[in-house]
Amino acid sequence: MLQKLLHLTSRRTGRGLSSTALQGERICIVGAGPAGFYAAQLLLKQLENCRVDIVEKLPVPFGLVRFGVAPDHPEVKNVINTFTKTAEHPRLRFFGNVSLGKDISLSELRERYHAVLLTYGADQDRQLEVANEEQAHVISARKFVAWYNGLPGAENLQPDLSGRDVTIVGQGNVAVDVARMLLSPIDRLKVTDTTEYALEALSRSQVERVHLVGRRGPLQAAFTIKELREMLKLPNVKTQWRIQDFEGIAAQVDKLPRPRKRLTELMLKSLEEQKSSSDREKHFLPVFLRAPKQIEKSEMEFSVTELQQNSAVATDQTERLPAHLILRSIGYKSSQADKDINFDDRRGHVKNIDGRVLKSNGSDEVDAGLYVAGWLGTGPTGVILTTMNTAFAVAKTISEDIKNQIFDTKSIKPGLQVEELPQTVTWKHWQRIDSHEQKLGQAKGKPREKIVSIDEMLKVAGI
Repeated sequence: MLQKLLHLTSRRTGRGLSSTALQGERICIVGAGPAGFYAAQLLLKQLENCRVDIVEKLPVPFGLVRFGVAPDHPEVKNVINTFTKTAEHPRLRFFGNVSLGKDISLSELRERYHAVLLTYGADQDRQLEVANEEQAHVISARKFVAWYNGLPGAENLQPDLSGRDVTIVGQGNVAVDVARMLLSPIDRLKVTDTTEYALEALSRSQVERVHLVGRRGPLQAAFTIKELREMLKLPNVKTQWRIQDFEGIAAQVDKLPRPRKRLTELMLKSLEEQKSSSDREKHFLPVFLRAPKQIEKSEMEFSVTELQQNSAVATDQTERLPAHLILRSIGYKSSQADKDINFDDRRGHVKNIDGRVLKSNGSDEVDAGLYVAGWLGTGPTGVILTTMNTAFAVAKTISEDIKNQIFDTKSIKPGLQVEELPQTVTWKHWQRIDSHEQKLGQAKGKPREKIVSIDEMLKVAGI
C-alpha cells in the first residue's frame, strides 16, 4: 500500500509539503456522506488550525443523499449545497475513489493523521431468514433504491416488474419510498433524477398493487407522517387499510405523543375515507401484524402476530399474500472495511462509546484518536437530521479530546497526497463530473442524469 510512500513523504519538505503546511491537527474522515460532511463542518468551525481530509471509496461525494434519497424528494437533496460549501473550505480536501481496506489501510491512515473518524455508512441488508429467500424474485429495497438512484453497479439489478403484485416486507420510510416509486405516474418521475434505465423499466411496469407488511400494529408503524401524506396524495392510487388492524386504536389516540398522535389520526382519517367507492387503477395496501414465514414462487406466507409488551409474537394462524416481486426492507447493517476496525458482526456496527471506538481487547477502553459517526456507529436509525445531530456530537467530542490533549497532536503528520494514490478524484474532478451530469439532465428536462459507470466518471473527470 503506502509504506514506501510514507518513507518518501518523510524525506521531503518541498512540493507542497513544507513543515509550515503540516502544522495543526490533521483529521481524516472516511466516508463522504451526511455524517462525514456534518462532522467536517463542525470540526473546521471549532478547531481553527485543523486540516480535514475526506476519503470516499466512490469517485463522487454525498453518499446517502445522492444514492438513498428518493428522486421525487429534491428538497431533501438541497443539503448538498451546505456540503459543497464545507467541501470548498480552504482547510478541507476531498479524496474520492480511495477505498479503505483496499487502497489504504486504517493503520496507514492513523500513521498519517492525528485522528481518524469512520463514517462510511451501512451497505449491507438484514435478512428475513425464511425459506427460499435466495429466489430471484426476492431482492432488497436497498438494492432497488440504488438501482433507480444510479449507484455504480446497481444498474445490472433488472427487477422483474411484469407481475401485478409486489409485497414489501417492512414499514419504514425506505419501504414507503419504494412503494411510491412503483405506484407513481411515470410523468412525475421523468422530471426527477431517476436514472434513465429505471424510468424505461418503470414505464413498462405492470405493477398495480403494493402490499406494505409489518410485524407490529399501526401504533408502531415506522414511516413518518410526511411519507404517508405523499402516498395518500398519489394520483390514481387508492390506499386500502384493513379495518380489523385498527380495532381499539381510536381509543388510544389521545394518550399518544404528538408526532405519533398526528400520524395515527391521519391513518384513521384515511381509513374512514376509503369507504367511499373508487375506480382508481392502482392500490397501496398496508398490512399490520404479519411476520414473514415462507416464500414461494408467486406468493408469500406470513404468520399472524399479536402484540405482547410491544413485541410481535407469532400465532398459529397464517396468511398468504400474492407476490410476483418481494422487496426486503427490514433494515441495514455496516460491513468491516478494514481488519483493524473493532467491529460487532452481530449488530453490524463499530464498537464504540459515544463515538469513541473501543479497543479490540474486550474491555471498555477507548482507542484514543479513533472515532465513528453515522449509521456505522449507531446502526441505521433516524433520518438525515438524526445523522446531523449525532455527527455534530461526535465532532464536538473530537474537538474536546484534542483540546484536553487526550492524544498527541503536537507531532507533525503528513496526511495523504493526491499524487500518492493513482486515480484519486479531487473536488475539482468532482465538479467536472457534476457539471457534465447536469448538462446531460438539462437535455432531458431533468436536474441531472447520473453517470453510473466508474470508468466513465474518471474519464469525464479527466483522470
